[in-house]
Amino acid sequence: MRTDRPSLASRVVAHAAVYAAALASALPLLWMIVTSLKADDEVAPDRLSLWPQAWRWSNYAEAVRAANLDRFFMNSLLAAVLTTVLAGFYNAAAGFALAKLRFRGRRAATWLVLAAMMLPVQASFIVAYIIAAGLGLVDNLQALVIPFIASAFGIYYMKQAVAAVPDSLLEAGRLDGMTDLDLFWHLVFPAIWPATAALGTLSFVNSWNSFLWPLVVADSESSKTLPIAIAELAGGVYVQSWPVRMAAATLITLPLVIVFLLFQRAFVRGVTLSGVKE
Repeated sequence: MRTDRPSLASRVVAHAAVYAAALASALPLLWMIVTSLKADDEVAPDRLSLWPQAWRWSNYAEAVRAANLDRFFMNSLLAAVLTTVLAGFYNAAAGFALAKLRFRGRRAATWLVLAAMMLPVQASFIVAYIIAAGLGLVDNLQALVIPFIASAFGIYYMKQAVAAVPDSLLEAGRLDGMTDLDLFWHLVFPAIWPATAALGTLSFVNSWNSFLWPLVVADSESSKTLPIAIAELAGGVYVQSWPVRMAAATLITLPLVIVFLLFQRAFVRGVTLSGVKE
């Protein structure tokens, strides 16, 4: 009987290609970590070594002390966590309205969201800064969170996830006297939890790595985020040691790895837009 299962040779080649691509992607990260544990003379061009002669964990303490990374770390963490929670709820609610509610202008709103997805984020920074300055949202935590609560991609992504929820489930809820808010909170939101977790992971990564907007709105040292501090550190503002700079870069990467490992399964399920099927 004929089967469509690939041959052993093709599977070996496919796995080898995947592992080679994964190794190539991981090499810069490994080089960064190894360099962060070297001494200064081990990264000199004439004495460059592949492996550190002694593990200098003190480079991490030096990076935190020299650039006050603990303060910048807390700013980035608070902004990323608040953005993730608020963006997940707001985009899910907007997606529910576009996918399941009937109101005048719904089609125009959907097309407006799609049109907004075609514009680069940087194109709206001037208008966003003028609005933020007028509302007093400059040089504070609110300036790092509020502009990223809603996004065209997040709204449309959640609209597609909500569309997979059966209409019969919502009709049953309406027959039981549930309001639209009850339907969203008790029926729709639990059904689209994987997609919400995937969007939350993306929101956390985007907020954590955001550089240009915090550079524009964060003027004082008290409101700067970690990417700005790392850029200044790489430019030699705080310290000249390359191992210390690599230690700081490792510290900014570590939370992203932890978040992805924690939400990996939900992220994969959410990307495939899984949900309740009719």
